[in-house]
Amino acid sequence: MKGAFNRQSAIGNRQFGFTLIEVMATLVLMGIVLPVAMRGLSVALLASENAKHTSQAASLGEQKLNELVATGDWTMTSASGDFGQDWPGYQWTCQTSARDFNVTEVVVSVVWQQRGQQHNLNVSTMVLETSTNTGSSTLGLTQ
Repeated sequence: MKGAFNRQSAIGNRQFGFTLIEVMATLVLMGIVLPVAMRGLSVALLASENAKHTSQAASLGEQKLNELVATGDWTMTSASGDFGQDWPGYQWTCQTSARDFNVTEVVVSVVWQQRGQQHNLNVSTMVLETSTNTGSSTLGLTQ
């Protein structure tokens, strides 16, 4: 019983805290982990920004393509423009190319600047040229 009492008193008298070695090891570990974590966060934010711009460009391109096909304006050569004040920085161009069997491919290219680099996204469809020029078959997104 006497030995158990001495151990308890030795544990009871010990002061808890961190040694200099433990603090130094923690600082070194944080010096390694924090830059890697910050780089990962930076990459994730860049990917998020890219996804946002690409999604907006796809939506704008699809709307413009539908408008051009519905109004028949796709037949105009070299149609281009921007998306107005609501979507600054996005421009579009429309190109057509004839295919077999009275089918024309209509491609709307959406262009924007992101971090000093130009990006573009193409939205296309095939239009069957009839007397009314309103037949549309497929819609495809290409980047």
